[in-house]
Amino acid sequence: MTSRLNPYLGFRDDARQALEFYQSVFGGDLRIGTFAEMGAEGDPADADKVMHGQLETTNGYVLMASDTPAAMGRSETNNISLSLSGDAADAEDLRGYFRALSAGGTVLEPLTPAPWGDEFGMVTDRFGVSWLVNISAPAA
Repeated sequence: MTSRLNPYLGFRDDARQALEFYQSVFGGDLRIGTFAEMGAEGDPADADKVMHGQLETTNGYVLMASDTPAAMGRSETNNISLSLSGDAADAEDLRGYFRALSAGGTVLEPLTPAPWGDEFGMVTDRFGVSWLVNISAPAA
């Protein structure tokens, strides 16, 4: 059996926009099913919201997300940060992801050399998701 651990992001009502944005950043195959398409009953206003969305990238990343039906309520607290890390071979991809995730977002820490020797940066994207990007320093 193969197990996987991957993030599942919850949004109020913009999961589709967020997943499409992440697809523009990372590429890959995006599948989205709405509450109506999946036969869920409830508030008709939720019919076109995302019940389940999944982005699988060519790099092996998997991001899942959904909207929250009005009846479920939702905490406005987001204590989730996603980490992207790699070595020098991944540096250009990681720098590109950082730039793309920064568009319309807030750079908390520019992608620069860190005290531990790696290149590191933090950004909160336009959907409120925090990303930490770390590029390992080349081996001495």
